[in-house]
Amino acid sequence: MDNNSFNILIVGVGGQGVLLASEIISTVAMNAGLDVKKSEVHGMSQRGGVVSTHVKMARKVYSPTIQLGQADVLLSFEQAEALRAINWLKKDGLVITSTTVLIPSIVTSTKGLSYPGEAVAEIKRKVKRVIALEADRLATELGNPRLVNTILLGVLSNYMNFDKEAWLETLKTKVKGKFVDINLKAFEAGREIKLN
Repeated sequence: MDNNSFNILIVGVGGQGVLLASEIISTVAMNAGLDVKKSEVHGMSQRGGVVSTHVKMARKVYSPTIQLGQADVLLSFEQAEALRAINWLKKDGLVITSTTVLIPSIVTSTKGLSYPGEAVAEIKRKVKRVIALEADRLATELGNPRLVNTILLGVLSNYMNFDKEAWLETLKTKVKGKFVDINLKAFEAGREIKLN
């Protein structure tokens, strides 16, 4: 992470925890003394619609939205959404994506539309730095399929200049009490996953 600015585009589908993830990232950065601006875009307000969040941090941030080709990290909860958003990434940027497949209803209900079959492979053809993980499987193994966002935050935390403790303290304040322990385990599991 460069000292001047850091831009993260988070993409996924409604109900996956994209907004909570952006809130946690923003809080960690603000607690570190950075100016943070975030912009949320909801493709559909219901579960299953496309959701994206721009998170920008620096000593001073003037605009809440990331320009095309200016994201340092693309954090994706669904592989086709990562492919769809790839043009937002800087040339040397990092993609962190779950290999999750969630086919939107518009694809299944509209003739002529199809889900990209090899989204992760296509991303790897376009970008040098890609971490693709089976976050759904890992979350299920940990005991709760809703832990995907926390696992992905754990992976992301390896590539940002914030202490692990800052992430853990923020998680404790943003996650409901009875789910704190399992989320801390999910975060640690994510931290084990690094770029090869």
